[in-house]
Amino acid sequence: MAGFKLSAGVGLLGLAASALAAPAPVYSEPTTTFSVPKVTAPVEPVTNVTSHGPYTGPPPTTTGALSTTVLAPSIPALPPGPDAFKYPSDGQLHAPQPAPYTPAGGVGTNGSAPVYKMLSDFDYQSIALALYQEWIELDLFHWGLDRFSVEDFEKAGLTAEDRHLIEYMANQEVGHATLLSNMLGPSAPNQCNYNYPAMNVHEYIDFCQKVTRYGEAGVYGFLNHLNAHDVGQMLLQSITTEARQQMIFRQFEGLFPTPEWFQVGIPQSWAWTLLAPYISSCPANNTRLVWQNYPALHILNQPNPFRINGSNVWNETTDGGYANTAAYRDIEENDDCTKTNATGVSCAPAISRNRSMPLSYPGRQVFLEWDEPGKPIGPNNSYVTDTQAGAPKFAAWVSQLNVTYSPLEDIKGNSAYTVQPDVSTFDGNPAINGTIFLVLTDEDLYVTPFNLTQLNPHVYAVGMYQSG
Repeated sequence: MAGFKLSAGVGLLGLAASALAAPAPVYSEPTTTFSVPKVTAPVEPVTNVTSHGPYTGPPPTTTGALSTTVLAPSIPALPPGPDAFKYPSDGQLHAPQPAPYTPAGGVGTNGSAPVYKMLSDFDYQSIALALYQEWIELDLFHWGLDRFSVEDFEKAGLTAEDRHLIEYMANQEVGHATLLSNMLGPSAPNQCNYNYPAMNVHEYIDFCQKVTRYGEAGVYGFLNHLNAHDVGQMLLQSITTEARQQMIFRQFEGLFPTPEWFQVGIPQSWAWTLLAPYISSCPANNTRLVWQNYPALHILNQPNPFRINGSNVWNETTDGGYANTAAYRDIEENDDCTKTNATGVSCAPAISRNRSMPLSYPGRQVFLEWDEPGKPIGPNNSYVTDTQAGAPKFAAWVSQLNVTYSPLEDIKGNSAYTVQPDVSTFDGNPAINGTIFLVLTDEDLYVTPFNLTQLNPHVYAVGMYQSG
C-alpha cells in the first residue's frame, strides 16, 4: 500500500505540473502577399513655376479688390446676443439626449449628410484666399530646392533628409490645393508666378517660417466664422499640417519650435496684405479677392535670429516691409549664432534651442516706418493698398489671445517708435513671443480673438515682428 501511495502521489504531482505549464507560443508567418484594390483620388494638376521675379507686364485692365454694393463704412459693434448667457454651464444635462451617450446641441449633429460646398460669399472668398496661400507655399518649397545647391543647404546645416522634408511639405501642399480647389469648384484660383526676397538658404528658411505663419494664422482667424461648417472641418485638417510646417521651419532656423501657449488668428485682409506682395502675376481669368491690402509696416530694428545678440540690429531685413524677412549676408562670423555650438548661444538647425539672450524683450524700443496707401501691389499689380484709418497713434501687438497697444512716440511724418509691452496671456506665459503680427492703428479698440476684424477700419499698416 505504501508503494502504491507513493506511486499515486508522484502521478498526481506530474499531472498537476503538466496542467500548469504554459502552452508553447505559436507564431504566424506571412506566406504570401495579398492583392488589394487601390483606393485613391486624382490631385489637382500642378506644374513647376518657371518664372519668378517682379511683375513687368502691361498695366492691369482690372484694378482693386473685388466689390459690389457696400452697405456701410464698417460693421457696427453690438452687445452679446440675447442667448449668450442662457446656458448655465454647470456640468449637468439640460435637454433630452438625441441618442445614447450624446448631449443635445452642436452644429451639423442632426444626421444630415455633409455637403462640402460654399454657403456664402464669406465662405468662398475665405477659402479662395486659403487656396492662394497653398499655391504659393507649393511653389516656394520647390523654388528653394531648385534655387539653392546641395552645398548651400549643407553649409546652412541642412542635410539631404532635411531637403527631403521640404520636398515632402511641397507634396502636402498639392493635397491641400486639391482639397480646396475641389470644394470651390471650377472657378477656384490657379497657380501664379511669384517674387521672393530670399537670397541665401538662411533667409529662405526665415521667409518660409513667416509665410507659413501668416498662412496658418489667416485660417485660424476665419475658421469658426464660416457658414459651411463641413468645409471648415476639412480646412481644419489641412491647416493643422501647416502649423507643423511652421514649427519645422523654426527648427531649421534654430529657433525654439513652439514658444507660445496659444496660436494666433488674424483677419483675412491682414493675411492677404502679407501674401499679395509676393505674387507677381496670375492667369487673366483667376478669381479675384475681396480682401483689403494695407500699406506695409517696416520694422527698422527687426530682431535678427541669426545674430548672437538678435536685438542689437538696424535695417537687417531683405524685403520691403510686410514679412520683414531677416537678412543673413552681412553678419560677421563672431556675431553669427549659426557658427557656434555653444549651449544657449547656437542657432544652428536643431529639434530645440533655448537662447540665453532673447531676440526681443519688454521695454525694447522698436523703430517703425510705414508706407502711404495707394501703391499697386499683388497679382499683375492689380490691387491697390488702402486704409480707412486716420493717422496712426498706436502699435497693436497681436499674439496668442492678446491684442495689446503701445502708443507711438516721436511721430515724424511716416516714422515713429514704440516700446514693446510687458504682457502675459496667463502668468508664466509672455504674450509677445515667437513670430507675431504688429499693426498700426488710429485707436486702441478693445477686441478679442473672435471679433478681431472689428479692428480693420482702424488699421493703417501691417507687418510681422520676430519677437522670439
